[in-house]
Amino acid sequence: MINALSVDVEEYFQVVAFAQVVKPEDWNKFPSRVEKNTRLILDILAQKGVKATFFCLAWVARKYPGLIRQIAEAGHEIASHGVSHKPLFDLTPKKFREEARESKKILEDITGQKVSGFRASTYSITPKTLWGLEILAEEGYAYDSSIFPIYHDLYGLPNAPRYPFVIKDTGLKEFPVSAARLGKTNIPVAGGGYFRLFPYFFTRFLLKRINKRDGLPFVFYVHPWEFDPDQPRIKAPLKSRFRHYQNLTKTKKRFHKLLKDFSFAPVKEVLKSLEPLPTVSIKELVDEG
Repeated sequence: MINALSVDVEEYFQVVAFAQVVKPEDWNKFPSRVEKNTRLILDILAQKGVKATFFCLAWVARKYPGLIRQIAEAGHEIASHGVSHKPLFDLTPKKFREEARESKKILEDITGQKVSGFRASTYSITPKTLWGLEILAEEGYAYDSSIFPIYHDLYGLPNAPRYPFVIKDTGLKEFPVSAARLGKTNIPVAGGGYFRLFPYFFTRFLLKRINKRDGLPFVFYVHPWEFDPDQPRIKAPLKSRFRHYQNLTKTKKRFHKLLKDFSFAPVKEVLKSLEPLPTVSIKELVDEG
């Protein structure tokens, strides 16, 4: 089964876990590492012959347009990760619309290619920000991958489907960030901190469960900074530091194993292979049972 591989292109100091101690106006004071780390991922993917979707923050794209062109010229899909890296729950609908429109234009101007996908910072399509889905459709996006069907202190839409679907109200396709079902609980397993926290054999077990038991492809995500154990340390609360720095030394080795154990393609291609997708209304995304 072909699964979807994605990379959220952002700097280590832009993560929401550090938002209380690192303000956007101070971002330029930190040494940049996104070019080096993203090119490391590009090299690994080239070695394995794998194509992925890169959800690129427009802030990064403005500063390093050559990096975005390099990703596109390598045959990967370019999609939007917004402009400011603020979660939707910290944006007004008007401001989010501006970011969705601006980021799309910036990326399309750099690559000369149409941008059809979006992923919100911190997977912040939640019960209180479902208006974001309508805005994305109105701004010309074909799909979103921002819904995480789990319980979490920062994000999550736990009653949403775990499978790709079309939002009936808008025509927007959704590829939820993948979670495996164990009993009555959705277990986050599709990348990021979970990839670093769980032993690899457990991650592989749950991902294979999604493929074989559920008969579904999963979407997996990583960040360039997760391949960089030598990145500068930021003084932040213990919980935030644990989430960000845990097992950074293991990411690269585990990523190689992942690419060996599973087959991958860009999000857009996997969604197309699944058509026609089931339809779900926005109301059903928050209904229990």
